[in-house]
Amino acid sequence: MSSLTDVLGVRTPIVLAPFGGLSAIPLVAAVSAAGGLGSYGLYGYDAERIRTTIAGIRAATRAPFAVNIWLPTGDEVEPGAEHDGYAAALAPFFAEVGAEAPGRPERYLPPLDEQLGAILEAAPAVLSVVFGVPSAELVAEAHARGIRVVGTATTVAEAVLLAESGVDAIVATGAEAAGHRVSFLKPAEQSLVGLFSLLPQVVDAVDVPVIAAGGISDRRGVAAAFALGAQGVQVGTAFLGTAESAANDAHRAAIRATTADGAVLTRAMSGRLARGARNRAVAEIEAAGSVAPFPAQNWITGRFRAPAGQQNRGELQSLWLGQSAPLARYETAAQAFAELAAGVPSD
Repeated sequence: MSSLTDVLGVRTPIVLAPFGGLSAIPLVAAVSAAGGLGSYGLYGYDAERIRTTIAGIRAATRAPFAVNIWLPTGDEVEPGAEHDGYAAALAPFFAEVGAEAPGRPERYLPPLDEQLGAILEAAPAVLSVVFGVPSAELVAEAHARGIRVVGTATTVAEAVLLAESGVDAIVATGAEAAGHRVSFLKPAEQSLVGLFSLLPQVVDAVDVPVIAAGGISDRRGVAAAFALGAQGVQVGTAFLGTAESAANDAHRAAIRATTADGAVLTRAMSGRLARGARNRAVAEIEAAGSVAPFPAQNWITGRFRAPAGQQNRGELQSLWLGQSAPLARYETAAQAFAELAAGVPSD
């Protein structure tokens, strides 16, 4: 088995988690420049925006970096007559930020083929995927262009399928992690395995390097992951709170203030299960008892979440954070990286 550092082309096996909607080129560049693998989430990006973003990352760093996409699971809805009802149910939130409820779009998400075409053309060092298994054709085409492919698993069964598909490494992501639960074989609620249980079982089940994710915010978590067989770690919340991230002040404050049991799982903001702070928007949407399916809910709430973010109104944002948020006390990406790197075993 090749080492993870050789597979990814990095000096230090620390991977920045790809934040869908919260990625920032300065943070990607900072992690890659430090010797790790910066990652940028391309959720919802069309081909032109993907090309522009990758060009921007290349202008900021010459080091390897990853881009991430969501694979379709087959349960995604298209804009239909019910859209207006979904939007009307959230009307009070639009009013609070001074926006109108959005009309029905032509589509909620760009076509996957459009995204993949732009990514393959740009040829980043690494393509990571969530919510599924990349096709054999995609893996072969990526490899032909010198792109490594990383899959993401929340269960051992998912990891085995990913290994069989030919991916170069697998992220084993525990239920502690921030953001969306990226399960694809069973419902997310049936796939909530903690990292300490998941990681050694995945390591034993596959023959590619495994990256540990979920609940890792300092050198202790890194050391524990390596002790359980990981060859690297993927970290989100610890970097999300730093100055280089796209999080605003309200989001950073939530990371510093939320306790482990305050990082809840909810479908309120996107229609899919995700971990973040339980703010007023989450509480009120859950209390209403009606959440639109994905990606309708995510697209519609995004139309009030964006201005709420610009207004620094944390109560109306998606405040994604993991269960180890209380350990994420870093002002800069360099500080976070140095602390995490201290937990990597020396050769």
